[in-house]
Amino acid sequence: MADAFEVQEEFRFLGRTFAEYCRLFGLDPSSLGGHSVLDCPGGPGSFTAVASTLANSVVAVDPMYGRTVTDLQTICHDAVEQTVAQLQAQREAFVWSEYGNPATRGRYLRAAAERFLADYARHPGRYVQAGLPELPFESDAFDIVLSANLLFLYDDRLDEQFHADAMLELARVARTEVRVFPLHSLDGSRSAFVDPVRNRVEDAGLTTRFESVPYEFQPGATEALVVTDPAQWV
Repeated sequence: MADAFEVQEEFRFLGRTFAEYCRLFGLDPSSLGGHSVLDCPGGPGSFTAVASTLANSVVAVDPMYGRTVTDLQTICHDAVEQTVAQLQAQREAFVWSEYGNPATRGRYLRAAAERFLADYARHPGRYVQAGLPELPFESDAFDIVLSANLLFLYDDRLDEQFHADAMLELARVARTEVRVFPLHSLDGSRSAFVDPVRNRVEDAGLTTRFESVPYEFQPGATEALVVTDPAQWV
């Protein structure tokens, strides 16, 4: 599609601020109190740093972790600059009510990365080098599991089987719920994997629902997929 946002690298290492995360997942910050949270993939986002002051515990997972702060700083800088340049060139493909313009979007990305890098240096134990579809955690290890900007977004390089395996793995380590956003792909359309993957998750005995969220950047991408386990309600 003409509006496709091209990512030449395998995955782009970009993060979101805590406030952005709360909006795109439809989270009330006060709901984190007393809970354990997993952010997978965490990327260079500030959610883990900020949420750790509210939640009982927060862990972020990403294959990019394990590198030095200096290396990640360079990677973050390059990713942000490339993204802002692309947004300037494809401005009409996005909704700007959230940010106003590409320059402001860039400031959000830089703020998230700066907070991440500081916390990564100060609290390395919060950041685990690992990735889907296999996570190094016990079942029901976390109350809430969040997954942003990987599943469905990169459906041009991650197939349906990967998506199903990843969703079930996220559900395995979640005691209460999994939230996934966005459900649109890089080409700007709703991913064709959403419905078949949702069906496979429900076939495994889990409950799913679409939940409207107060965030829109890709046109029409205003829903999160929420997965819960009915067995935990007993």
